[in-house]
Amino acid sequence: MSEFLAMGGYAFYVWGAYGVTALVIVVEILAVRARRRGALEEARLAGPDEPAPTVISGGTR
Repeated sequence: MSEFLAMGGYAFYVWGAYGVTALVIVVEILAVRARRRGALEEARLAGPDEPAPTVISGGTR
């Protein structure tokens, strides 16, 4: 098991790459959540300007 963790002498590079990748993924998830929260808050504050258009189906062009 220790040989596996040592990665043939490249452990620092390999585990560092895994660590940086995990950190980037976590930061991206947090950033997306913050942007979503901000967009929802902005939409809530803006309110509906106009009612949504009603789509009538079955018509021909």
